[in-house]
Amino acid sequence: QVQLVESGGGLVQAGGSLRLSCAASGGTFSNYAMGWFRQAPGKEREFVATISRSGSITYYADSVKGRFTISRDNAKIYLQMNSLKPEDTAVYYCAAYYTSRFYYTPQAGPGYNYWGQGTQVTVSS
Repeated sequence: QVQLVESGGGLVQAGGSLRLSCAASGGTFSNYAMGWFRQAPGKEREFVATISRSGSITYYADSVKGRFTISRDNAKIYLQMNSLKPEDTAVYYCAAYYTSRFYYTPQAGPGYNYWGQGTQVTVSS
């Protein structure tokens, strides 16, 4: 059983930056591709970014490409968010996807095995 705990959310003005962290425990971290998802009020959860087990392959939603960067080390993943916009306001979740493929970057939420409790990001205009 893998436990994921997000941190780093908060209130920021449009154009600002935040760095989210997600700490993993209870499993072999290197066996999992990792991802970030978000859910805004009244909307469905959406994919944001994913990183392979190797850490060398990443994939982003078009809405965040060029502004957000996902990374991983040891038992943590990060989401560096720059040039934030009000439409980035949401609860952000990290998730773990068990896979034997070293370079796989899963984008579909239902395939992820474990989820964190989420951290709120609010961007004011």
